[in-house]
Amino acid sequence: MIRSFRAAAIAAAAFLVATFTFNSQPMRAAQASFESVAAFQQAVLGSAASTPQSAAVSVAASVQSLAGLIAINAAVETESREQHCLASAIYFEARGEPLEGQLAVAEVVLNRMRSGRYPASICGVVTQPAQFSFVRRGVIPRANRGSEAWQRAVALARIAEDRLMRVLDEDVLWYHANYVSPGWGRRLERNTRIGLHIFYS
Repeated sequence: MIRSFRAAAIAAAAFLVATFTFNSQPMRAAQASFESVAAFQQAVLGSAASTPQSAAVSVAASVQSLAGLIAINAAVETESREQHCLASAIYFEARGEPLEGQLAVAEVVLNRMRSGRYPASICGVVTQPAQFSFVRRGVIPRANRGSEAWQRAVALARIAEDRLMRVLDEDVLWYHANYVSPGWGRRLERNTRIGLHIFYS
């Protein structure tokens, strides 16, 4: 029974990982097979609670790519206000960036929160004055919650919070787009570039 569950779960996860590309025909086909992300989660993970922990671990181990993790964690609703702030930062700052670049933006927010140099909460970091241009007078605008970009942002927020995958070092606290050249960038150590964003520690 456990072996059958593992085989089915791994096959389903592998199928979604292979076809997971937002705005693509394969993704729409996958969505047609599962009425919602929640249905897919139930199909792949739903019986994990009634099987030994090793079965759930096997499923998790079979989904190694970032795209696969997003497929499992994508959702419209966030689990907390803090997660909503993090998903909003991803959505407004980086939704057009590569997946790794979107995750990197989330990691910068979390790195700041843990650094002791910035506010000690995610929302505090995101709404801090003069830090993120999409925030106006401390207010985060409303995202298009029906969009794939928002569901992806929620997934990436969960992945970043749970540290399921990392792309940046914990001392990376700053970034900017490559088409601007802020003076503070010359005083910092360049860490990496992902998509249009250059990250610094």
